[in-house]
Amino acid sequence: MTQSLGRKITPGIYLIIDPSMDELLLLKKLTLCLKEGVAAVQIWDNFNEGQNIIEFIRKVCELSHAENTPVLINNKWELINKTELDGVHFDEIPDNYPEVVKSTIRPYIIGITCNNDLTIVSWANKNKLDYVSFCSMFPSDTANSCEIVRFDTVQQASDHYSIPIFLAGGIKPENMDQLEKLDYTGIAIVSGIMSSEKPNESIKKYQDKLNKK
Repeated sequence: MTQSLGRKITPGIYLIIDPSMDELLLLKKLTLCLKEGVAAVQIWDNFNEGQNIIEFIRKVCELSHAENTPVLINNKWELINKTELDGVHFDEIPDNYPEVVKSTIRPYIIGITCNNDLTIVSWANKNKLDYVSFCSMFPSDTANSCEIVRFDTVQQASDHYSIPIFLAGGIKPENMDQLEKLDYTGIAIVSGIMSSEKPNESIKKYQDKLNKK
């Protein structure tokens, strides 16, 4: 899939934000994170009832695009046609994937969550997705719907496919040494950064570990 509008997902930290968080606090933290450099921003589809989703996306895109950082939406691919979003991240293979491809009006980034079933990686590779994200590498409160991924599954994926690989779920600077033998592009983080009072400092800790891998 062609990357959208020149903004690409780069190696590093793939930041996931929860739109149910207080908006002013979220945008303040996001601004700090973007200054440190992130691979992409994903908006988790966890919106508050009655929330102005379009306006929220506009604000996130405005901040992120100022740093040339792509913004993806979780699952709600229809919003690509209504906003400045750069892509979509699916939690599972959509039954109507051909319709998704045909219905969008411009090129965009597509990624998908993977588990221990490598047929998902095979599907992603065949359909020329831009990346896959394995979840969950470790137990995690924010990724509690994901099974624990075996390290050998990630290794097999990197051995057989050239698609960029991100790792997600329960990843902390303290346990990243356990990932050092795996071949991956970056890490997807939610609470490890956005729950911090100083998210920019948290990002630096993750980046230090990534730079040593």
